[in-house]
Amino acid sequence: MFNVGPGEIMIVGVLALVLFGPKKLPELGKALGQGLGNFKKSLTDAQSELKTALEVEEKQTAQEDSAKPQA
Repeated sequence: MFNVGPGEIMIVGVLALVLFGPKKLPELGKALGQGLGNFKKSLTDAQSELKTALEVEEKQTAQEDSAKPQA
């Protein structure tokens, strides 16, 4: 998707160091890591809820179909 080489990564790192300073950088990295972790957990939870809802819907549909009188 993105063609990023080591030069571009180094430029971004130097810019981050200049903008935020060496003392603030570890805090920003930790916050970014926690944010990504929370996002992944929320995404997994949402997928699980959706899967459960679809299973319940399928069961209800199957029960309704079996309860219909056959013509």
